[in-house]
Parts: sequence; C-alpha cells; structure tokens
Amino acid sequence: MDYHVKDLSLAELGKKRIEWAERDMPVLRSIRERFSKEKPFKGIRISACLHVTTETANLMITLKEGGAEVFLTASNPLSTQDDTASALVKYYDIPVFAIKGEDTDTYYMHLREVIKREPHIVIDDGADLISTLHKEFPELAKRVYGGMEETTTGVIRLRAMAQQGVLQFPIIAVNDAYTKHMFDNRYGTGQSTIDAIMRATNRLIAGSYFVVAGYGWCGKGVAQRARGMGATVIVCEVDPIKALEAKMDGFLVMPMREACKLGDFFVTVTGNTSVIREEHFERMKDGAIISNAGHFNVEIDIEALERLSVSKREIRPFVEEYRLKDGRRLYLLAQGRLVNLASAEGHPASVMDMSFANQALSAEYILRNHQNLKKDVYRVPEEIDKEVASLKLRSMGVEIDQLTPEQVKYLSSWEFGT
Repeated sequence: MDYHVKDLSLAELGKKRIEWAERDMPVLRSIRERFSKEKPFKGIRISACLHVTTETANLMITLKEGGAEVFLTASNPLSTQDDTASALVKYYDIPVFAIKGEDTDTYYMHLREVIKREPHIVIDDGADLISTLHKEFPELAKRVYGGMEETTTGVIRLRAMAQQGVLQFPIIAVNDAYTKHMFDNRYGTGQSTIDAIMRATNRLIAGSYFVVAGYGWCGKGVAQRARGMGATVIVCEVDPIKALEAKMDGFLVMPMREACKLGDFFVTVTGNTSVIREEHFERMKDGAIISNAGHFNVEIDIEALERLSVSKREIRPFVEEYRLKDGRRLYLLAQGRLVNLASAEGHPASVMDMSFANQALSAEYILRNHQNLKKDVYRVPEEIDKEVASLKLRSMGVEIDQLTPEQVKYLSSWEFGT
C-alpha cells in the first residue's frame, strides 16, 4: 500500500488544523528552518508509530524538510485524527497508515507496512513498533541505526528488552527528557484528560470526588487540573514516596478499595494492569465514570466489568453504559483506551512543541552517533534538553540570568574541606 487512511476528502480540514497547531510550536519551527537548510537526513528513512495528531504532523513535516523519507502509523487504534492523516498524504506527500477505530488486525498490518520500508531510524510511542520489528523482522532490526521512545510505558518495555539482551539497536528515551515529562506529561496529560472527560460526559466536575490512580508526572497533572475544576481529589498509589508527596500536596490519599466507594470520576494513569478490578466495580456508586489516561487499555479490568454486567450500550459517543445485576450503572469512557486522545484532541500544541523538538534533535543525534552507542536505552543528552528549554523560553520572551566569570570560577574551584 502507498497509504491507508479513512477519506482523502477530509484533507483540507486537516491541513488547516495542522497549520493552527504549528502556530504554537515555535521550537519545532526553528528546528525545521535549520533542517530545511542543512538536510541532515538526506537519504535516511524514518518510520514512526505515534498518535496521528496535528502536532505529530508537524514533527513529520520537520523531518521531511530535513531530507528524510518519512512513514507514519498510529500508536493507538483510537488516537488517529482522520483529517490529519489525510492531509499528510494529500498535501505533504507523507505516507500514513492509520484509521481511527481500526481493529487489532488492521493496527498490526499498519505497523508492518512502515517496518517494510526498511527504516534507518524508528520513532515509537508505547514500543509496539519496536517490539514487532524485533519479533517479526529480526534481520531488519539489525540494520536499524537507532530509535526514540515517547512514553513511560514504552521506556519500561524497552529497558526490559535491553536487560534481557535482545534489544538490537540504541534507544533514546525521549520520555525521560525534563522538557518532556515535566511539561508534556504534567500539563499536557492534565489538561487533555480533563478536556476529554468533559467532552465525553458533559458532567460537572466541581463538587465531585475525583479519583486519580497513580501519582507520577501524568497523575500529578490530572490531580492538579481536577482540583482546579473544584473537585475533591483522591490519589491512589503503591509507592510510599509518591503517596507522601500527594498527601503533602494537599490531596486525599487512600487505597482504591476505599476510594472506589467515594469516587464520581476515576482516571487510571499508572502504566500497570488491572488497577481498577472486580472488587472495585462491586463497591462503586451508581453513575460512576471510569476512564484511563495510560498508554494501553489494560489498567481497567474490562473483562471483569463485562462479567458483572447484564447489559451494555453506547449512551453517548465514547461513553459505554454497563448495567450491573443490582441495577447500578457504571460508565466506561473510550473503551478504556487513552481517553484524552480518543474523545478529545490530545495535548495542546505548545507542550508537544517541546516533546517533538526532543524527538527531532534526538533523531539527528542518533544519525550522528549510532556507531558509538551500545544496544541500550539512553536519556536524552543534557545539551539537547537544555537547548529545547532555551528555545522555548526565547519563544515566550523570557530571559534568565547567566553565571558571572567569578561564579563559574567559584563553582569549578571548590574542593572538599576548604
């Protein structure tokens, strides 16, 4: 296939939305301008498995401007914006293999399509592309220069592969860049998750009990935004340090077995499996709304919810009503998949600007340094992280202090005991 999208007639709308997002991506725009002149990726093929959004489109355009031959597929069956996918094909000549709502077989067929392009560099979000490449195309995997991973779940999977000695090329954990996880995960996930819940349900958050499972950077963002909307926020954690932090930040902290009896809204954002289970569904109040903002649809035990239910119907787009045997109704959003991308538009462009600037610069780093890197998972180099932060501050009109020569000398000459 040359491409596989829903409907090319959607392309005009997608092009306008891509242009709208680009206005809030000044860091990526500055990188694109340099790439356009230098063409660092001339002759290089890049296959990407990312959420097919307007922000991702601008990353793909940036890489192509840098001389790369770019191929894109979706990292989640419900995260594709069909108009964006069509616009990339029609107006930017970038092959896209993604349709919102595609079934599992189609999803993996699309992954294989971008792998068959024999990429030199891969960009992943969740590690499905990289794991499929290793399992089904081992000879191709050996020829890949390296890759980048966008999200916490994917980094966990790839570090496990590295520890097991099966990873065939170096990976840059873009998720671990400070300018990614401190901003994209916190402010992006926080705002887009609340946005998605409101769009899907039109329920009032103020005055409710809002349960957040997981207090990593994403969980912090969701909890902060929910409190800002007037909710009483309950945090559920397994890590005592994170639980203590949540308590000190002013949130209620308790086990899910207690929180499930109080919650009006539930959001899982842990990266783990079966966070909300049968014993929790059994205690939830009538009308509870359950959603997931973690990468995979495993955090909510949907099979258990099915077993407990006597009927199921879609009562609103992306809202499924499960009627339990005792008459209570529980509402699952977006089939338990990434709610912020399934029932909303994902993160705002201004935070994805930093994340995708890291992706673009990390791709350039891989190209220049892959021969000297081991088959392991690396943090984004500090100089790239700081460059992205500096470019972002400049775009916002913010200036900061610099060390004086005396201060530099003082720090460099300090010795223990003096």
